[in-house]
Amino acid sequence: MRNILGLIVALSFLTGCEDTAENVETPDRPNILLIVADDLGYTDIGAYGGEIRTPNLNELADNGLLLTNFYSAPTCSPTRAMLLSGTDHHLAGLGTMAGEWDTNQVGQRGYETYLNHDVVSVSSILQESGYNTYMAGKWHLGAAPELQPQSRGFDKSFSLMQGGASHFDDRSGLVNGMSIDYVENGEAAVLPEDFFSSNNYTDKMIGYIEEEREDGSPFFAYLAYTAPHWPLQVPDEDLDLYKGQYDVGYEQIREERISKLKSLGIFSDEALINMTPPYISAWDQLTLEQQRIEARKMEIFAAMVENLDRNIGRVIAYLKETDQYDNTFIMFMSDNGAEGNDVGTLGTNEEWIPATFDNSLENMGKVNSYIHYGAQWAHVGVGPFHEYKSFVSEGGIKVPSIIRYGDLSYKGVIDPALMTVKDIAPTLLELADAQHPGSTYKGRDVYPITGKSILPHLRNQAVSVYGPEDVNGWELFGRQAVRQGAWKMVKQAPPYGNGEWQLYNLDDDPAEMNDLAAQNPDKIATLEVLWADYIANNNIILPINGENPYALP
Repeated sequence: MRNILGLIVALSFLTGCEDTAENVETPDRPNILLIVADDLGYTDIGAYGGEIRTPNLNELADNGLLLTNFYSAPTCSPTRAMLLSGTDHHLAGLGTMAGEWDTNQVGQRGYETYLNHDVVSVSSILQESGYNTYMAGKWHLGAAPELQPQSRGFDKSFSLMQGGASHFDDRSGLVNGMSIDYVENGEAAVLPEDFFSSNNYTDKMIGYIEEEREDGSPFFAYLAYTAPHWPLQVPDEDLDLYKGQYDVGYEQIREERISKLKSLGIFSDEALINMTPPYISAWDQLTLEQQRIEARKMEIFAAMVENLDRNIGRVIAYLKETDQYDNTFIMFMSDNGAEGNDVGTLGTNEEWIPATFDNSLENMGKVNSYIHYGAQWAHVGVGPFHEYKSFVSEGGIKVPSIIRYGDLSYKGVIDPALMTVKDIAPTLLELADAQHPGSTYKGRDVYPITGKSILPHLRNQAVSVYGPEDVNGWELFGRQAVRQGAWKMVKQAPPYGNGEWQLYNLDDDPAEMNDLAAQNPDKIATLEVLWADYIANNNIILPINGENPYALP
């Protein structure tokens, strides 16, 4: 069982040496490795109770800090906008996602659906402060040349411009007619015949770092994997890694994961667990053939996660071999909760997928297949929490995250402090001794960072990132939530909510099972004022036609 937060942690962090000699040396600025998984659920890795083999991520957690109360946006590109800007995604250009504007949002500032120029990317600031900056993986923040990674502060980059694609070299999109563009350093990239996303992103990143290793500059490496985003696919050698393991069904795997969360000290024995929603079919309601298909989907998903972990292990091994590991601040996170939406109904997918791909049981996971695992397995992925990707419930926005850095003497410590994705940019800038330009950058007005550096908290766990009066808000597609202290107020349309404000005390009820709105009208009134402030401060334009349908991630 991991050490629970509260142990005395002796830290010496970015303070340099004390003046004990005539010459005082300032330590080198650390390298930064930021790893993002795509659609990875809270319990999908071993460090968070999962049965999937993730030894490299587990080792990071065992030798670092496991964040158990870390929040993203409900979907991927809004998360990425906050990750690179340090401010709310509604200000950074991702107030909604491409193709999902309501009529009152079209053409509005903050709703450009790309990382706009009202913010400064952390990569640009680090680049200008002397860092070598590299990016490999999913971009999803604008496909025009002036919006691509090389225009937003990355010296070298190999990126998928869109939100997802086949993981092989066939460039099949997520919907019929979707263009798929890979760009390397501003030029259209040719994919090798043996291309598999996680493998090749890792190759590119290691190559970029190695090319300039001897120049003496620190690096910022943003490794944005597309795994385990649908379509679920793996190389042939990984197809049967989990054969038969999920024949026991959704409920048993979920129960085992939650039990492990409790044994690890991540989830309380006394806490309520979100029950299976009525719109999710139970395993015993499926036919034997349906069970075989569902189990196979999860086998492929698990193999994707193991492949992802293997590739993360390759990067870590490279850093160790080149004596860069201890001087590299490594942060791992998922971009949102597990994916449970029915992506088979997006656009013309209901007709296009069966007409175009071979999704037979024997062919699942191969290059010419297109499968996704649905709400049942996503409910397993989020563990005890409510809902999944695209929702502002805990299951949609609470994600796994790990920090490991040689100057932090954590060894398997669990950190339950509330932190958010918009806190990463200011943290990295403080690490690098770099400054945000403030309100003006290269002759244009820009928004300041609104996230908080977590370094004071990392240096001294007694220092909170967010105090009891601080407020965090979430909104996407008209789904709304605001949190102050332990109190969280949520509004989502049926069947996911009741269409009105619902109130939860997350200290007592992290799974959002017990709606306290009727008993606490004063708390609702207080949070409504804070919600109005959040809307005003972030230029949020709520859709006038209710919750938008699920967007392409």
